[in-house]
Amino acid sequence: MKLALFAPTPHGRQIAAQLGSLLTRQPLTTQDAESDSSPPDAILYWSKANPNGDPLPKPWQAYADPSNPSGPGSLSEAVAHIWLQVQGCLFVLATGSVVRLIAPLLQNKHSDPAVVVVDEAGRWVISLCGEHVGGADALARRVAAALGVEPVLTSGSEGLGIPPLDLLGDPYGWRRGKGDWTQVAVALSRGEPVQVQQTCGTELWRRAWPAEQRLFTPTAQAVAQIYIGEQTLPTTGIPTVNWHPRMLWVGIGCERGTSRAWLEGSLRQLLQEQGLAWEAIAGLATLAVKQDESGLLELAQAYDWPLHFFAAEDLAGIPVPHPSEIVRQAVGTPSVAEAAALLAAESRSQLRQKSVHETAAPQATLICPKRVCTSPSKEACTLAIARAPREYSPRSGHLWLIGTGPGELAQLTLAARMALTQADAVIGYQLYLDLIEPLLHPGQIRDPSPITQEIQRAERAITWAEQGLRVAVISSGDAGIYGMAGLVLQCLAQKEWDGIQPSLEVLPGISALQAAAAQLGSPLMHDFCAISLSDLLTPWPVIEKRLQAAATADFVVALYNPRSKQRLDPFLKAIHIFLQTRSGHTPVALARNLYRPGQALHLTTLADLDPEQVDMLTLVLIGNSNTFQYGQRLVTPRGYRLRDP
Repeated sequence: MKLALFAPTPHGRQIAAQLGSLLTRQPLTTQDAESDSSPPDAILYWSKANPNGDPLPKPWQAYADPSNPSGPGSLSEAVAHIWLQVQGCLFVLATGSVVRLIAPLLQNKHSDPAVVVVDEAGRWVISLCGEHVGGADALARRVAAALGVEPVLTSGSEGLGIPPLDLLGDPYGWRRGKGDWTQVAVALSRGEPVQVQQTCGTELWRRAWPAEQRLFTPTAQAVAQIYIGEQTLPTTGIPTVNWHPRMLWVGIGCERGTSRAWLEGSLRQLLQEQGLAWEAIAGLATLAVKQDESGLLELAQAYDWPLHFFAAEDLAGIPVPHPSEIVRQAVGTPSVAEAAALLAAESRSQLRQKSVHETAAPQATLICPKRVCTSPSKEACTLAIARAPREYSPRSGHLWLIGTGPGELAQLTLAARMALTQADAVIGYQLYLDLIEPLLHPGQIRDPSPITQEIQRAERAITWAEQGLRVAVISSGDAGIYGMAGLVLQCLAQKEWDGIQPSLEVLPGISALQAAAAQLGSPLMHDFCAISLSDLLTPWPVIEKRLQAAATADFVVALYNPRSKQRLDPFLKAIHIFLQTRSGHTPVALARNLYRPGQALHLTTLADLDPEQVDMLTLVLIGNSNTFQYGQRLVTPRGYRLRDP
C-alpha cells in the first residue's frame, strides 16, 4: 500500500516519523516469491517548509517552500498533487481541516484513497474515508495499534460486528462482480434475512460471520442475496451481490500474431454464452512455444492473470474429449487448449492437495470443450475452460506465531498487536483467544480449540496460510517456550517447506517465568532453567534426569505443568529430588494466573511447600542456594561485591 503522510507541524512530524517506521516494517523472513506478492508499504512524507528556510530532514518533502517555486504552494496543492498516486493518505491534523482539504477531490469509494486522521497528541485515530474498499479501517487499526490507542471506526458493519460485505471474499482471492452492494449491505445492517447461494469456493468466510446474523440458504423470506460462484446469475427480483471465486482456467491455442483484442473478445463471447463470470477466471494456460506470443502476454498482464506454459509432452499425457491428429503432428500434442486448461486446473489442485493431506486430489472438470474462433483477418484461437476443485488465490500467505504474554493486554508487545490487526484468521486455545478478544475485529476468523489439539491447530494454520491467508497462531507467554512455535515449524519441516511460502514470523512474548520474576523481584538474576513436569510428550525418566542435573548444578528452576488431577506423583518426586541437594529453607514461589483475574502469589520454602496449592495453572519457582526472601520479594544475587554499609 502506497501512503502519503501529511504532518504540517514539527510535533506532528515526530508522530508521523514514528508511525512511518512502524507501518513500513515487514517480517524479516518475508520474500516476494511471486510477482503478485504484496510489496512493503511505501510512504511519501509531506510537511510545511521551515519558516527560517532550513531544509526539512529526509525523507520529508516540503510544500509552501519559497526556494522551490515549482512545488506545491500549500497543503491543499500537495494533497491534490498526490491524491491519485497513492492508496492511502494519513494526516496528523485536525479532522475539520482534513475534511475541507479532501472534499473537492472525492469521487467514489472504489477509486478514492483511504483517509485516516491522527490528532497531534496521538490520542485519536479516525478512519475518515474509504473505510472498507479503500482500506481506511485496516490502516486505522494498524496506526492505533502502533500508538497504543483505540481506533475510531464508524462504518455500519463495524458497529454491528459483522464482516464488511465488500471485503467478504478478499482474504480468499475472490473478485467482486456486479450487484446492488448498497441495498444488500443495508439489509444486513438491519438484521433482515439475506440468503446465500454458494456453488464453489471455500466456506471459511462463514466462520467469520456472527451466528446470530440471519443468513439463509435460498428461502422465500430473504429480502436480499449474496451469490458466491463462477456463473452470472439472472435477475432474482431481490437485491443481489456477486462474489466470484477464481475457479476457471482458460486453455488457449492461437495462430502466430493473434492480437490481444481478438483473444479477449473471443473469450468474453464464450463466457457469455456459457453463463460464466469474467471475474471467475483464475488464469491462462498454453503451449510452451507461445512464451513470446505478444497478444497472449498482453491479455494476461492486463488482468493480472497467471499464465502457465506447458511442454508438449506434458500436454500429450492429458486425456481430452477432442484430440486432433493434425494438432499432434504440428506441435507434438493432440490437444493444446483442452489439455492446458485441465493441466493448469489440476496442478493448482495438487498444490493444495499437499496442504490438506487428502488421500486423493479432487479432479478438475472440463466445463467448456474447445471452441475454435476465427476472424476475416485470419486471426484464430482455440479456447477451452476447466473448473478447478479449489479457487486460485494470488495472495501470499503468512504465519505469525505470537506469544501473548501472561494474559493482560498491557503485557502484549507492539509487534503482536499490529500483527493481530492484520490477521485474517486467529487460531489458538479457547482461553487464549478469549483474553485477546478485545483486540480482534469483525471479519476475522476465530478458531478456538481444546488444549489437546495442538497438532490439529498447527496443521490447520499451515493449510490456511498455504491458501493465501494471514494466520496468527496464539500461545500464552512466549510462543517458543512450551508454545506453538516449535510444533508449527516441525510440521513445516515435515512438509519440506521452502522457507519462503508461506512466510513466517515468530513474535516473542513475556513468558510465565519472566512474569513471575517481575512480580517477585529478581529471582532470575543468575543462571536458571525451565523444566516441564508433564510426561505426555517427554518420558518421565528423561524429566527425572533433568531435575537431578538442575538440582545438582544449583540452577534457579521454574517448573511448568507441575501437577494435574491425574498426575500427582511427578511433582512430589521433583520436590524430593531438590530436597536431596538443597536446604529445606530454599525459597519457593507459587505463581498462578499472573496478570489475569484471580492472580495469586505465595512464598514458601522447599520444606513447607504444600502440594495442594499447586495445579496446572501454577508456575513453581525454586531458588538456588543463594536466593533469599526480602519482605515479599525474592532476590538471587548476581555475584557483585557490595561495599560495607
